[in-house]
Amino acid sequence: MTGAVSPDVGGTIDRLYREESRRVLATLIRLLGDLDLAEEALQDAFLAATERWPRDGVPASPRAWLVSTGRFKAIDRLRRRARFDAALGELVARLDDQLAARGSTDGDEIQDDRLRLLFICCHPALPPDAQVAMALREVCGLTTEEIARAFLTSVPTVAQRIVRAKARIKSEHLRYEVPPPDELPTRLDAVLHVIYLVFTEGYSATSGASLTRQDLSDEAIRLGRLLVELLPDAEALGLLALMLFQDSRRTERMASDGELVLLADQDRTRWDRARITEASALLARAAASGRVGSFSIQAAIAEAHAHALGPDTTDWTTIVALYDLLLRIDASTVVRLNRAVAVAMRDRPEAGLAIIDGILEDGKLTDYHLARSARADLLRRLGRRGEAREAYRQALLLTEQEPERRFLERRLRELDV
Repeated sequence: MTGAVSPDVGGTIDRLYREESRRVLATLIRLLGDLDLAEEALQDAFLAATERWPRDGVPASPRAWLVSTGRFKAIDRLRRRARFDAALGELVARLDDQLAARGSTDGDEIQDDRLRLLFICCHPALPPDAQVAMALREVCGLTTEEIARAFLTSVPTVAQRIVRAKARIKSEHLRYEVPPPDELPTRLDAVLHVIYLVFTEGYSATSGASLTRQDLSDEAIRLGRLLVELLPDAEALGLLALMLFQDSRRTERMASDGELVLLADQDRTRWDRARITEASALLARAAASGRVGSFSIQAAIAEAHAHALGPDTTDWTTIVALYDLLLRIDASTVVRLNRAVAVAMRDRPEAGLAIIDGILEDGKLTDYHLARSARADLLRRLGRRGEAREAYRQALLLTEQEPERRFLERRLRELDV
């Protein structure tokens, strides 16, 4: 990104690209009405920043500057192309008129643009798997590799879904807007799913040197709040509650030396009680609606952990019952895996191990490192050290996140003592 830019300015630009590029892109899409043109404009704007900011200084409102510069760059690009395409001349005239009418873009004006983009990515005209992949890539900036890991699928498959979705948005002229109230429910499930996948990637990054990506977690919570204001549906409330419950533990999930701290070993007195209180109130609002959905049930599970003093006082019976209810809505193998861990805590490690072995025999989570590490932990607790070592080694081969790798390596060293 920075080229020969001075380190201080270069660092600012790099940080802005990480934290703000998707918001800038979303606003450019609204202003320009075209995904591909907006992506070109985004790159042009950041290139202009590397050229001008070392000389002129970083502007007071960098995001607004990037939006304005990107829009002007896009219009200039279209003017050059319009010499060969009369239709583009009409588009340039329309954008010029909009620019004259609206003036510069105020930073407060663009706060909900990512939510707008999220809704168009989740348009019912797109296939469901393409909706989620497209939203994760364009709205949240996850790489194709990160999305593939979240879907437990291949990178080429995800890339193809995104290309096809973008082509369909363009060919069908899908409007960039939050749909009217009567259309919101048809897109809500996909929007909720995307927001939670973004939060999950921030809460526990699939790869890299850091356990968490706070920027993604914070953005998911921000989008969740906007969604609740727009549509206080029970599941929207449940999702926001779930994210807040989980986020309340964030600072205690990693030790000062960067090592992973398991839930059982965390100092629960240091969890964010304000987050927990807010989440409980949201969950109560969701429950009062009389409708039960998967996010509300997951939030109830998180609440049981949040109000327990430790693993020994956790109400595992209620948690297993909640997982049983969740399985009736979402019979995924990941839910079955999480239930198996709860069963092991409620009953005994053998009971949880039998469930996990059955899941692995199905073949769906064979390459999922958390399934392998959960199995290894239960074998360790049962004293089956040789089998535990092999399971930890299998998990280690599948793990791409450095704190998790170090944790698994530490477990292996402990078994060798």
